[in-house]
Amino acid sequence: MLYILLALVAIILIASYFTYVFTFRARKDRARDPFILPDREEYTKDEKAMRDLILEMNKVPFERVYTKSFDGLTLTARYIHVKDGAPLQIQCHGYRGNPVRDFCGGNKLARENGHNSLVIEQRAHLDSEGNVISFGVNERKDVLSWIEYAVKRFGDDIQIILSGVSMGAATVLMASEYNHKNVKCIVADCPYSAPHDIIKSVAKSMGFPSFIAMPLVRLGAFLFGHFRLGAASCIEAVKKTRHPILLIHGEADSFVPCAMSHEIKNACKSEVRLETFPDAGHALSFIKDFGRYQRVCQEFFSAHLK
Repeated sequence: MLYILLALVAIILIASYFTYVFTFRARKDRARDPFILPDREEYTKDEKAMRDLILEMNKVPFERVYTKSFDGLTLTARYIHVKDGAPLQIQCHGYRGNPVRDFCGGNKLARENGHNSLVIEQRAHLDSEGNVISFGVNERKDVLSWIEYAVKRFGDDIQIILSGVSMGAATVLMASEYNHKNVKCIVADCPYSAPHDIIKSVAKSMGFPSFIAMPLVRLGAFLFGHFRLGAASCIEAVKKTRHPILLIHGEADSFVPCAMSHEIKNACKSEVRLETFPDAGHALSFIKDFGRYQRVCQEFFSAHLK
């Protein structure tokens, strides 16, 4: 009987380790080329527009900057300067993503609005240190590190906009609970409601029963990633925030359900605006209707920046 129990424990540990590697372990080299797009139909249809924007952003001069995370990792970002004294956007890319690809549209909009930007490389991505992607649990604290970097460099009166796409959108929403005085507003494009929720949704779409997958995911995160999957949630964070929030979501998003943005909106206790884009896939609302995307963001910024 003892051997059977030990064998079961070993099987569970091995399964949770492979779940951890598949879900949370960094794959830095795969994200280095911004021209590698997700293998989904909506990206194939809009490939040329994406590539043109990526080419444009790759030509924008930037300064390589660094900060330290709460747990001692060296994090890096591109600082793009447009104008002295301008508001600063801190831009957070998505899961296993590339910041140039994920923000080729958002950064163009920032530049057109006269905003400076920190286009960060999230922990465990590209040249930022770390090996574990925690779906916003630790990344939200990294956002706070970048805010503190910005205040130290640009002064106590710097106006900061937190902006994110996909996991980056969830990250900035989770960071909203800190209510930092320099953050004036938040733009979250296709966020998920909580790390647990999006992993459960993706596992289900891949045919894995959640009652088997999720305990292994939680155990793998805890034992090998050294974080609790349930330690942070957009839903809980927006109940505590005082920051104005703009939510953007494509109605044809096949990765992060648009319904998750509706859940976040309904939970939010601060000023919140939700804009959905018909026929737009995951993180492609700006491609589907750049004019409207631009107009919505400009209205939001005008209302909340000096």
